[in-house]
Amino acid sequence: MSPPFSEPAAPAYLPLPYEALLAPRPLAQVDLLVVHCTELPDLAMARQYGEQVRYAAGTGNSGHYYIDRDGSTQCWVAPERIAHHVRGHNPRSIGVELVNTGRYPNWLDWDHQAMEHPYPAAQIDALVALIARLQRQLPALAFITGHEDLDTEQVPASNDPARTVPRKRDPGPLFPWDEVLAAIALERLPTP
Repeated sequence: MSPPFSEPAAPAYLPLPYEALLAPRPLAQVDLLVVHCTELPDLAMARQYGEQVRYAAGTGNSGHYYIDRDGSTQCWVAPERIAHHVRGHNPRSIGVELVNTGRYPNWLDWDHQAMEHPYPAAQIDALVALIARLQRQLPALAFITGHEDLDTEQVPASNDPARTVPRKRDPGPLFPWDEVLAAIALERLPTP
């Protein structure tokens, strides 16, 4: 006989130092989950980047949730706050960052655009569990998409400005969309 199902523990709440400066919002307006990858080698470096103040309001760029390769999950910005994770869609969305090297450290070099690191099963399982938890907490949550689907801007390559590269590529070509969509009750947001 199988043991009864037990829900994974809630994500560790480790708020960013400026979280209280982020604008509040009603949870009823959150209908979109945006999947990102950190494009950094580890969670510690992601935290360093997340803590950096980049705006006059005293805030920086961050997602709401961070999932490490082993599936451990942390909440850095409460869902009731608007995090800065995707241009033009922050008020309606939750940002989930998966630790993955991506294009680090030459993000915008034209000859360094491959994203070669797969997402471990533990990380994808944790993402699916987090989405299930968020669907219970956020009644309007209906859609999921990738950062690259919303931010399609092409920018000059850092090592050859005559070429252009995608500003954002995350979660990238190795993200298992079919597997994730089969396991959750969210619809993939149509691309603009």
